[in-house]
Amino acid sequence: MTTRQSAGERPPWVVDALFPFTSRFVDVDGHTIHYVDEGSGPTLLLLHGNPTWSFEYRDVIRALREEFRCVAVDYPGFGLSSAAPGYRYLPEEHAQVVTAFVDSLALSGVTLVAHDWGGPIGLAAAQQRPTAFESLVLANTWAWPIGDLPIKAISHLFGNPLGRLLVRRFNLFVNAMIPVGYGRRKPTAAEMAHYRKPATVPDASAVLPGRITASRDFLAEIEAGLADLASLPTLIVWGDADFAFRAKERQRWEDTFADHHTVIVEGAGHFVQSDAPEEFAAAIRGWRKTPEES
Repeated sequence: MTTRQSAGERPPWVVDALFPFTSRFVDVDGHTIHYVDEGSGPTLLLLHGNPTWSFEYRDVIRALREEFRCVAVDYPGFGLSSAAPGYRYLPEEHAQVVTAFVDSLALSGVTLVAHDWGGPIGLAAAQQRPTAFESLVLANTWAWPIGDLPIKAISHLFGNPLGRLLVRRFNLFVNAMIPVGYGRRKPTAAEMAHYRKPATVPDASAVLPGRITASRDFLAEIEAGLADLASLPTLIVWGDADFAFRAKERQRWEDTFADHHTVIVEGAGHFVQSDAPEEFAAAIRGWRKTPEES
């Protein structure tokens, strides 16, 4: 059984040695949103997927905060964020919250760093606030209605009533999906504890698998709007040992964004930013250097 932390408080189970950042909280449309805001320089908005939270970017933040302002946010019901009553944990709603979060912090000149569900959620926000975003980093993600994607099977498996029940009662999505999402190494027991503990609202991680197929209209709308973002400089960082997304999806991103640079992280799994954080951070650092700095 899980216990919900008080809104706006960092719970004692968060280990400072693993997550050595100041936890900040802001009210966004009645939700208590947790985020970290570390460093200074060009702004990186780091968006997580399911069933993770800003914790998955911890090593990337540590590596980049001397050169970048790293803002990593948890969606309502994920990590240390609490949802307002009536929230349904739909990706459409998460996109609205991220858009309002960008407004609340008056973010500008943003580089969106998006992984997994952070792709469609973040790109929806970028389509709503195009003047706030200047470039993209896309990591093992998608933003269109699925066809034969492997995650379609995951959607059916965990999106049915029995699958949602198992996620709610046994935290099955965390216990099953996170370990298989690493290719270079295995997450430690302490890391796994930091993914299990935030399941304060089991519906948060239970809802999204089914929405991979059920949110077709939302995904189609984002897909239709990609042309409006196609001129943005884009870095594609891709773990090539991903169980969910393949070279086919990476190539689709490359076809969409003409001004792109691709870094393939060999042997890294789905959670590439946590599986290979040094290479992930180095890819961003090298890509953002000016010609004079190169």
